[in-house]
Amino acid sequence: MSRKIRLGAFIPATSQHAAGWRLTESQAERVLDIDYLIEIAQTAERGLFDAYFLADGLSVNFGNLKDNGTSDKVVGFEPVTLFSALSAVTKHIGFIATASTTYEEPYLLARKFASLDHISKGRAGWNVVTTASEAAAYNFGYETQPTHAERYDRAQEYVELVQKLWDSWEDDAFVYNKETGQFYDPAKLHQPNHKGKYYAVKGALNVSRPPQGYPVIVQAGSSEPGRELAGRYAEVIFTAHQELASAQEFYRDVKSRLAKYGRTPDQLLILPGVSAFVGKTEAEAREKYERVTKLIRPEAGLSLLSSLAGGWDLSQYDLDQPLPELPETETQISRRALIIDIAKKNNFTIRQLYEWIAGVRGHWQLIGTVEQVVDQLQEWFENEAADGFNVLPPTTPEGLNDFVDLVIPELQRRGLFRTEYEGNTLRENLGLARPENQYVLQKQQHKVS
Repeated sequence: MSRKIRLGAFIPATSQHAAGWRLTESQAERVLDIDYLIEIAQTAERGLFDAYFLADGLSVNFGNLKDNGTSDKVVGFEPVTLFSALSAVTKHIGFIATASTTYEEPYLLARKFASLDHISKGRAGWNVVTTASEAAAYNFGYETQPTHAERYDRAQEYVELVQKLWDSWEDDAFVYNKETGQFYDPAKLHQPNHKGKYYAVKGALNVSRPPQGYPVIVQAGSSEPGRELAGRYAEVIFTAHQELASAQEFYRDVKSRLAKYGRTPDQLLILPGVSAFVGKTEAEAREKYERVTKLIRPEAGLSLLSSLAGGWDLSQYDLDQPLPELPETETQISRRALIIDIAKKNNFTIRQLYEWIAGVRGHWQLIGTVEQVVDQLQEWFENEAADGFNVLPPTTPEGLNDFVDLVIPELQRRGLFRTEYEGNTLRENLGLARPENQYVLQKQQHKVS
């Protein structure tokens, strides 16, 4: 079977674009309406997306609060809770939920995602984040967040521990023998007995092994520690690039890191983020972009830009002057570098910069006809820049509808995208193997030796 594009759908209820919620047709008031989110999930499944992805934060607005009430990303459902509900009204689409290795206990996270994988019958994924937010630190009793290096050091141990917990039970540990009264085979229960630099967990998980073995491990960091974490553990990585050459460098670099961990390049899918304003004509696509761009309140644009640039308050500067030199930061290191690079390459003023990133947050933005959009996606896919894309529809629900009704059919016509789901689990649809239980492998190796 020929290689196919993989697609995630990153769809906030209010809109990706900072001003998308202000459009007349927006349904922003339904941000916590489960029926509305069901509609969104079912549209994405109709489009045969691999997964519905949600970012998440652990504070109001995820950072800079000087927005005068203009920012729409201040409330939303906890993703695992939401996806448990959405899995009951869908059949094939996967659900990738963000959860933090800095502020969540490994045992609770492992239990939560194992439960989602069982509830969804094997459609769960975990987006591993280290949470770069001082505001989040304050909500968990800290005066400052851990350093970037420490957060990633903790994350390495954290993922290792969570995988041990998911392997607590062998796949056939539960026998349910009513005649003998044996519910499970004690020989197939494994206590992690983990004691590391940051975490100590003795007991087994009180949820049986997930249907997928492990929920799909997803990661989004592009810094040096982020790339190394991806090389060791990630099966899908979301990344932000503006140009083909940059995407190719990242793709080749991260794939090359897998060998040291006994992995092969096909065990990791790289999905750059992309947002598309698409129309039947180029003028129509441009009108869609300009219509929503005109609705950006400066406070909202600055708040978003400040958070992506490392948390610095940019409201003190002239909006129609270039971006000033920004101090180093422990927050959003790779995204901050990308934002600064965009500003310099395009000679953007602060206002032009926040207008550009308002819908994509540093990801790739396309404006054009269906053919123009698909031509560019195809170029990246066929030239070692992407295994697929994490699609960020700029507006909800219209941007998602446009991608499903206009872009997907053209991808299918060119033989680049599926016409039906390949399997029942997220792993099957992504073409990822189900991992073996590490304790079973150890027993097999012991027998051989």
